[in-house]
Amino acid sequence: MSEVRVNLHEAESGKQVPDAPCPGQVKPPRTESPSMDLQGLLPALSSPSAEVSPSPSAESSDLLSLPWEILIHIASHLPAHCVVNVLPKVCHTLRSVGEDATAWQLRAQRLIGSKARFPVGPREDFNWPTACLEMEQLITCWAGEVQHVAKQSEENEKEGDQVRLQERGQVPGGHENVGGNEVDRVGVAAQEVAYGADEGIEVVMEAEDGEMQPDLDGDQMARLREELEGSLEVGVAALIEDARMWLNAYVGRGGAHHDQNDPGYPRHVNNRGQAEMIQHKSSRSPSPPPALECITLPSSHIASVNSVLLLGGKGAVCATASRDYNVKLWDLEASPDGMLLHTLGRKGDFTSHRGWVWCLASEGSFLASGGFDSTVRLWDLQAGGTDRGLIKAGASVLCLSCQTDVLLAGTFDKRINMYDTRAAEPLIKSVRLHGNAVMCLAADDTYIISGSTDCTVAVYDRRALKALKKIKLSSFLSSMSYSGHEVWAGDSKGMLHSFSMQTGTLKPLSQFDVGHTALVSGIHRSQGSLYSCSTDKTVKIHIPSGPPRTLCTLRHPAEVHGLNVEAGIFAVAAGDVTVDIWRPRK
Repeated sequence: MSEVRVNLHEAESGKQVPDAPCPGQVKPPRTESPSMDLQGLLPALSSPSAEVSPSPSAESSDLLSLPWEILIHIASHLPAHCVVNVLPKVCHTLRSVGEDATAWQLRAQRLIGSKARFPVGPREDFNWPTACLEMEQLITCWAGEVQHVAKQSEENEKEGDQVRLQERGQVPGGHENVGGNEVDRVGVAAQEVAYGADEGIEVVMEAEDGEMQPDLDGDQMARLREELEGSLEVGVAALIEDARMWLNAYVGRGGAHHDQNDPGYPRHVNNRGQAEMIQHKSSRSPSPPPALECITLPSSHIASVNSVLLLGGKGAVCATASRDYNVKLWDLEASPDGMLLHTLGRKGDFTSHRGWVWCLASEGSFLASGGFDSTVRLWDLQAGGTDRGLIKAGASVLCLSCQTDVLLAGTFDKRINMYDTRAAEPLIKSVRLHGNAVMCLAADDTYIISGSTDCTVAVYDRRALKALKKIKLSSFLSSMSYSGHEVWAGDSKGMLHSFSMQTGTLKPLSQFDVGHTALVSGIHRSQGSLYSCSTDKTVKIHIPSGPPRTLCTLRHPAEVHGLNVEAGIFAVAAGDVTVDIWRPRK
């Protein structure tokens, strides 16, 4: 058995291992513990000279002679990345485990609960392994980040309480418990899900519907109760004084007034924003370091940053667009906090544009920026961001989308312009699908989907050169993300909308209230992740189910104007001239 453990470990790391027979006697797996170690149950990996070893006979492995349903159940307790990347290297039978669509669907259901709909859109051609892999990575990263930020906030609170008590000459622990308002400080709305990956414990806030329950025994529950009671031992006078001090400081910075009893009132603030969650702790060992780190790019813009875009496919380079008329390129790997590479500009110009720069898009080696100076500027990334041309759009450019052979621009004068950036006369066609400004658009090789302040969303067929459909909504769409057969969009009232998109037919599916209270300024959806940000100063990370499962909410001190996601890196642009980058910790 120990030999098999070594072989599987080496299979994951890619090392060459000697030939070894499959284990002869294997005990049935225990399903009580979600953190079960199954490495010893897998047959040995042959040398890399053969891609996949032949399926072992029934005599050589009791594991592979088990009924298929039991084998699938055992594999369901392995991480998705192991099923995708490791099992296919072991033998043909275990490769088939990763090809079983039903097993992946059951895994997805276990992650999000049986009552949530997933995927929200069509199931045809849906990539279940990729979706499960993305969901598990998202849960692992952001649940850990929530716990880390909450721990920092708790420590900051304790330090502040001690300072205030010392100033009053009081002894800590002499106060009576506070009621509902203090409970609100410990936890937030039940829709915020924290799915703890460390220690194999699920920490889920969906217990009220009987779907998913925390895997905690009686002693752990008792300890949690004691910790909660301990956290409530703060006097009413201290709490009121704390709130007053925070409010005075916040208003002094120009922030809006908030009711202290409002559940959305930001009570934990630090340089990384606020993460909302309910904190469940394990007594077995300390939580590991968070999987993500957050850096803030060095201050360089002198006005609000409207757009951020990660470039190159690996998220190593970042472009930012600002109301200071400039576009800047950043190297995120040159230093721990990122380094400014270039401020883009044409020869003879002092700034990148002659008005606010509102949007960015990129395809291959070129970057496009659109602004309130009614131009689209093109930049050559391979040449360090040098000027590649200027396109006069005729009106303020509010959104851009780059495809392989065309650049699309939505403008304030109700039009969608299609450009061939290689041509001397780049304009291919200009269409008017809306009765007001075009705020957002998304496209593929065949269709263009656009949203306007006239509260309509339209579909245009690029090949047939005709409009296909227009849908009237109750509020206008301000941001949009299109991938696979699903379109997700955020509107001016803080709602998220989902649509299905098949063969040119756009069909509204659902709209969701995820807690945003103002315009949704950015949205990104992939098969297993959903990010949204709003001018209500929040950024939310969700699982893209119906309804979305919100993993955490980050609060920013200023309005959030945009976001972008690439290769596991998450960038946020804000109105206080800052750009935050969340990335895997090295």
